[in-house]
Amino acid sequence: MQRTTVLCKLKHLALAASLCWMAAAHATDVTTESAPADGWAGASGSTSGGAAAVSSRIYLVSSPSQLLAAIRAAGSYPKIIKVAGTIDMTAADNGGPFTSETDQNTRNRITLKSNTTLIGLGHDATLLNAAVLIKKIDNVIVRNLNIVNPCDIAPVWDPTDGASGNWNSQYDGIVIDQSTHVWIDHNSFTDAPQTDDLAPIENGKLKQCHDGALDIKNAADFVTVSYNVFDQHDKNNLVGSSDSTTTDDGHLRVTFHHNLFSRIVQRAPRVRFGMVHVYNNYYAGDTSDPVYGHEYSLGVGYMAKIISENNAFDIVGVSSCAKIALNPGSYSRPGAITDAGSLLNGAPLALATACALQANVGWSVPYPYVLTPADAVKDAVQGAAGAGKLAL
Repeated sequence: MQRTTVLCKLKHLALAASLCWMAAAHATDVTTESAPADGWAGASGSTSGGAAAVSSRIYLVSSPSQLLAAIRAAGSYPKIIKVAGTIDMTAADNGGPFTSETDQNTRNRITLKSNTTLIGLGHDATLLNAAVLIKKIDNVIVRNLNIVNPCDIAPVWDPTDGASGNWNSQYDGIVIDQSTHVWIDHNSFTDAPQTDDLAPIENGKLKQCHDGALDIKNAADFVTVSYNVFDQHDKNNLVGSSDSTTTDDGHLRVTFHHNLFSRIVQRAPRVRFGMVHVYNNYYAGDTSDPVYGHEYSLGVGYMAKIISENNAFDIVGVSSCAKIALNPGSYSRPGAITDAGSLLNGAPLALATACALQANVGWSVPYPYVLTPADAVKDAVQGAAGAGKLAL
């Protein structure tokens, strides 16, 4: 494992490092950037998206019809699709508001193809009422987009879910399914304005219309999730969808770094099987939040192999790692996690000594990366993460 700690006499050394990184990025055309080497998307080859696109396959789109037409026209050839303004999949040029479950399932999908860079222009490029699907393809980059987590118009009641039943919804902001070499960078995901407190109570339970913000499943591989903001959401990031999908073992190699998790209830991320590296992320929440009360951050599911480093957790109401990293499934089906250097409310997380979690992850990080000191992670992440931080 190659690991370097940034050493500098600047007061906000990590923020300075982040700004230097951004300045270097802005010296080139960010629409043609490849995923850097500091995450799994830079391993086993590279993730270049549509960097090799010829001029005729560089598109500027501002409506659903234009976006879908660009995807169809370019096929799997390298392509760069630049999003301007808000693309609402319920806009008139895509048929208007959804009328049924079948209608939503047909018209809300943005199904990308291999060798694609999908990137927002400026600070306000937005996908609304959309579910981005990255399925059975390779080499995709999604950057600089505001993604409003889709709301299922027809949640399904399952009386067998939990002790007293629950409402279940489909559609994620982005789902990566059986795909390889994917870089999700500098996006902002949120439920707002359709936050969970606006949902009705039926059958004694909140009629939850949201599913995941970003889910990664079915042997997806070589994925980096970097410098994103995840805000106001419950079931945030799933890596591996089922204990029974044993073919995921040896895959689901994913990196989460320099992301902001703000008012996230759980799954940041929740992992099964995967070799997942979680470093330099900033978590802000409150167990008493009236809408998005914190339950846990790192879900150590069946055969998870998580390496956590220099994350910063500022969670009001949490005093030990037991509410930060836990097995959210059956304790007869454990996973493993190690942590070094992370902080909980300014104090060492003490994952190795204070929480009864297995530590035999069985792998080491194969790529080079620079660790921001945990006490500087908050400033570094808040200064650099999210849409609108890239010069376009």
